[in-house]
Amino acid sequence: MVTLDIFADPVCPWCLIGKLQLDRALESRPDHPFAITWHPFRLNLDLPPEGADRIAHLQAKLGARATEAGEQIAREAASLGLNLNPAPREPNTLDAHRLLHWAGLEGAQSRVMAGLLRAHWQEAGDIADHATLSRIAAAAGMDQDVTARLLASDADRDEVLRREAHARQRGVRSVPTFIVANSHVVPGAQPAALWQQVIDEIGAA
Repeated sequence: MVTLDIFADPVCPWCLIGKLQLDRALESRPDHPFAITWHPFRLNLDLPPEGADRIAHLQAKLGARATEAGEQIAREAASLGLNLNPAPREPNTLDAHRLLHWAGLEGAQSRVMAGLLRAHWQEAGDIADHATLSRIAAAAGMDQDVTARLLASDADRDEVLRREAHARQRGVRSVPTFIVANSHVVPGAQPAALWQQVIDEIGAA
């Protein structure tokens, strides 16, 4: 197996696009060698626990480019067959990353990330809400009651923050960032064709 470490945040639109493209490549190469691990990397470190109005947040962050950026994402998603219905609030994703951490212990990370992305980008859901996160966990095969109890505590909060800080120390500055075999960095949302080429090259090596 070849490690594929992915640094991502479910509120990042390019993480959504990047995962869709990667998934297409993996589906076309069912014998791919990748062992995938998702790592925490929050885009919005200064968001309060209750989050913020999404439009106001984007306008404050991107200024005049906010509308253009939103339209570009909508076009990219539509080209992949996805209609967006994003959440009205920009959530603090620390608890979402705690859930992803626990999912990693159960081999359910990719299913949980798919659920987080779907909830935030297609279902206008609040992925800071513990009930929403517990339902996503259950749909991915995790224990819903155990997840709810963990979310109600501070379990692994420091571990997730430590992992995120380590990513920044390694030089990760944006998401999505992919690292193949702990050595080759692939930044940004890449087309499925690139991942197909990478898989084919690994297979031929």
